[in-house]
Amino acid sequence: MPDEPPIERRPQESERPEYPDAAQRPRVGVDTWVAEHGERVQRGPLRRAAERVPGWARLLAFVAVAAVFPIAVDDEYLQRVGVDTLIFMLLAVGLNVVVGYAGLLDLGYIAFFGFGAYTYAIVSSDKYDYHWPAEATIPFILVVTAALGLLLGLPSRRLLGDYLAIVTLFFGQLFVTITNNSTDVKLPFMDRARDLTGGPNGITDLDPIDFAGVELNSVPRYFWFALALFVLVVVALHFVNESRTGRAWRALREDPLAAEAMTMPVNRLKLLAFAFGAAVAGVTGAIFASLQTAVFPQSFDVSLLIILYAMVILGGTGSLAGVALGAIVVNVLLEGLTNTDDTLPVVGETPPRLLFYGLVAVGLALIVRPWRWLAVAAAATIAFGFAARLVAEQWWERGTAGRPSQAGRIGDLVDGWLLFPRDPVDIGNYAFVALIASVLVLTLLRRPWRWIALAPVLYLAAFVWENRLIQEPSVTRFILLGAILVGLMASRPQGLFGTARVEIA
Repeated sequence: MPDEPPIERRPQESERPEYPDAAQRPRVGVDTWVAEHGERVQRGPLRRAAERVPGWARLLAFVAVAAVFPIAVDDEYLQRVGVDTLIFMLLAVGLNVVVGYAGLLDLGYIAFFGFGAYTYAIVSSDKYDYHWPAEATIPFILVVTAALGLLLGLPSRRLLGDYLAIVTLFFGQLFVTITNNSTDVKLPFMDRARDLTGGPNGITDLDPIDFAGVELNSVPRYFWFALALFVLVVVALHFVNESRTGRAWRALREDPLAAEAMTMPVNRLKLLAFAFGAAVAGVTGAIFASLQTAVFPQSFDVSLLIILYAMVILGGTGSLAGVALGAIVVNVLLEGLTNTDDTLPVVGETPPRLLFYGLVAVGLALIVRPWRWLAVAAAATIAFGFAARLVAEQWWERGTAGRPSQAGRIGDLVDGWLLFPRDPVDIGNYAFVALIASVLVLTLLRRPWRWIALAPVLYLAAFVWENRLIQEPSVTRFILLGAILVGLMASRPQGLFGTARVEIA
């Protein structure tokens, strides 16, 4: 594997070339080295081809493919996964406004999502006997949630970094606490105490969205409605990002002090970012509540916030296409790793195992150069496995007494190659710790020792997966997601589609 690329160094004053032609000289106020950074970056052929396609064409292509998804797939579970993915994409682009555009670490973002869901539940259910039409409900939720974002931004205007994160995290936890305990509340305009939020039992039997005479009474209709809303939000945020406000947000993200010194209204920009992000989250919460036909406080805890941040970081903060792709990858990955019983009819394999070995193959393809060494690495790993199997059959019979826990074509192939102990739980735990340590050691080695150690590490990863991780999908999916994020941050800190920052030394 190649060593880490050298850090690009800005040329010193004495190393800069002379410019005999006045037109070639650097412009006043423009750092030429920084401005030409994009031309110096090496891009692959796929990246260059994608950049030549206009943004509107990529959006139309995505909409064309996504619009036929509910028609091409008649399985209601897969259609529901599609709707959930669109909801995550909306939440991710809304969070990207606060985190990616303005650079504000908002840990209370999920509360806006919950506030929109509970507002819809209050005005569109039998709880208070309000049954507002969707034409009034959705704009009302958008305005009210944006106003709540402004209120949260008011005490946070002078806060940055960790201090802002602590305040917003308190707001998120305050929302969960209020929704869990507002079962006996008496407000000044009420004649008696009432149950406001239903407590842990939430609010149920919500009305479906009936927009412009079309009732969303099926999962495909919710899919198309969420897709249309996603397109509207992305187009609106694109124009905002290209406006003066968007450029000011980026300046605020890079250096708040410099932005303020350039007479930019920093406090107003923060308030706008909170309002935009909150509005998107609130409207998405209304769709989520209507689709679920119920809202519960447990749906808006910190774990959902962590997943959203994983989507934004994976795709690349500041990139609309990146965070949308990150939402698709993360949600499909988490859903695929949950289903461990059904075998895919085309490939004859369970989704978790197919995802794991597919990710390993993709990771090796991205790291190993030249690609012909991939065959060498695969052959060395298989040879190491057969050697370990022969040694275990002679000296450790217990290590070959088990069988793969799941059926499938890959399971049949690894049965005679991997070790399957009789009681794999304890051994799998120790092997998992050893795998983490070996991966860390592998990153410190240099060639040729890294090549020599690669085969045992790959074999150990397959051993841990087949004997331990595949048996607990609820835990494994988050472990695998964390491993993907760590690997991506090590190789590409700006995410899949994010833009690397250019430091001036």
